[in-house]
Amino acid sequence: MPNPKLPPLNDAIRADLFTHLATMEKAGLPVAQAFLSLRLAKAAQPRVDEARKWLGRGKDVAAAGRMAGLFSDLEADLLHAAISAGSPARTYFRLAERYTLKARLSKQMRSKMMLPIVVFVLALLVQPLPDLVLGTLSSAAYLWRCLRPILFFISLYALFRGISDWLEVTGPSRLRLQLEMLLIKMPLFGAMHVRRNARDFFESLALMLEAGLPMFDALPKANRAIHNQLIRSEYSRILPKMQRGDSLAKALDHQSFLGEERVMGFVQTGEASGTLPEMLLRHVNMESASIADFQSKVAEWFPRIMYGLLMLWMAYGMVVGSGAPQIPTDL
Repeated sequence: MPNPKLPPLNDAIRADLFTHLATMEKAGLPVAQAFLSLRLAKAAQPRVDEARKWLGRGKDVAAAGRMAGLFSDLEADLLHAAISAGSPARTYFRLAERYTLKARLSKQMRSKMMLPIVVFVLALLVQPLPDLVLGTLSSAAYLWRCLRPILFFISLYALFRGISDWLEVTGPSRLRLQLEMLLIKMPLFGAMHVRRNARDFFESLALMLEAGLPMFDALPKANRAIHNQLIRSEYSRILPKMQRGDSLAKALDHQSFLGEERVMGFVQTGEASGTLPEMLLRHVNMESASIADFQSKVAEWFPRIMYGLLMLWMAYGMVVGSGAPQIPTDL
């Protein structure tokens, strides 16, 4: 049985995983041989060994990866559908592209934030230095004044990461619903959050339909790609409408949280021409490009905003702080 305590792999490791599997599948190597040559980060390698054991017991790659904690439930469903249709190569490539992009954007954000963080730490060290030199501030007090803001921001970051991880693994609850409603209502970022969840749904649905999965089976599986429970609840209404005889386009009519409204045109065209998976993937590619552009702009502007806040903080400290050094009265 799969280990439910294993944390999800990060985007960079997932990108390496699916890139390797896609390359080996394209080369025509058996999946067992592909896993023999698979080398991931040290923390993830035991999962690879576990997957090899399940493969040796006759499990397919989707089941083996799920049980070993290499694949999420959604990824395993996508691969299982692709294997049933013939080959998981296209699904490997799509997942590799998705996680490579996410890993690149995360790395870009971290690299751009390094310099503001260094400048911030240097400012913390320099600002109370005159008081230390003049003897009005003890060494312990100087150290505490420097460390206090750093500890505050580290705690704030840890809280943010903790909430993000909790939202990934926790089930539906009143607190989660309230947090996700706040996330949706955030200026600028809320709209992009909705578009990202909608993109993930339509991408998963398109891949499953392309792999040959029936619509009624694909919809609930694609629904699991939506992380926000409020948005997922809205999308769960699509299947009952289609079971009553509606087309996908009609079921999506007046649907909340569609993201970019142009998806309706792609769905109508795809259903009329019998090319629904292709049309959905075309929409997904456009949405992915828009989301990546937004994230790149955030990575570009966030450090600038941090610089501005840092300058304001330093100016405030100079105005209300100790001010200019005072000449001793005994001179």
